[in-house]
Amino acid sequence: MKENKKEQKYFYTVSDEQEGIRLDQFLAGELTEHSRSYIQKLIKEGRVDVKDKKVKPGMKLQTDDQIIISVPPLKELEVLPENIKLDILYEDEDVILINKPKDMVVHPCPGRYTGTLVNALLYHCHNNLSGINGILRPGIVHRIDKDTTGVLVVCKNDYSHRSLAEQLKEHSITRKYEAIVYNNFNCEEGTVDAPIGRSPSDRKKMAVEQKNGKRAVTHYKVLNHLNHQFNHIECRLETGRTHQIRVHMASIRHPLLGDTVYGPQNAMPGLQGQCLHAAVLGFIHPRTGEYMEFHAPRPEYFERLLQKFS
Repeated sequence: MKENKKEQKYFYTVSDEQEGIRLDQFLAGELTEHSRSYIQKLIKEGRVDVKDKKVKPGMKLQTDDQIIISVPPLKELEVLPENIKLDILYEDEDVILINKPKDMVVHPCPGRYTGTLVNALLYHCHNNLSGINGILRPGIVHRIDKDTTGVLVVCKNDYSHRSLAEQLKEHSITRKYEAIVYNNFNCEEGTVDAPIGRSPSDRKKMAVEQKNGKRAVTHYKVLNHLNHQFNHIECRLETGRTHQIRVHMASIRHPLLGDTVYGPQNAMPGLQGQCLHAAVLGFIHPRTGEYMEFHAPRPEYFERLLQKFS
């Protein structure tokens, strides 16, 4: 085990709109990297003060309440290299572009510490990866869901990591996805501009949240009308929120085929997760300054579905 020895303190002030919310719910909405049960544990341990007093998880907050939470050092598992075959689209001394398959988690997380893309990268790159995101996420600038396929970029050094992170922040990276979604469209193309945040009713899910969400923009266009039930579309991300395409398309009544979290519960037999493929990724190379664009071919399952529904 490796340990981060720094305790982190966070300070918050309750707004008028947040008055009456439970303390644990408020903090879960702010500290989205931690679960609500973990936050409740911190409150019970006396690590949260409101108006300089120790409190309980269910306390109802009032406007202008001052909250201080102390998050203890995190113990991180040491991630080991694993000889896992990678589909490499491009590689140089700064970056490596991977075509990720279905059912591969990008980085270790609770319950999944082996078989991830990071385990494979540590073996392939001999530990030559950016250290900016720490032990569990070396080189990882952005991620795609476990069951989403396609291209992502990984950084081999901190110089390239900072450059790519800045491009992501400025929304200058080209990210195009292909998806198979339910229902016909009234318009061949459009834009969903709706903020996304944690669902207040289910902390494991994201949702369109006008109050506490962050701005999220997805541009879509129909590539092919497959039949009366499904459509093949392209989505271009202007922002990159968690589950953005899945949440946005579900919000306009076009959930992704196979997405049982945001779409119909009765998934197609034999289909593993949502039909979503990161097809194109383009960015300015951090060292050469040249624009580069990479295309990941559609996976076999996706092609079979296109043929089946045509």
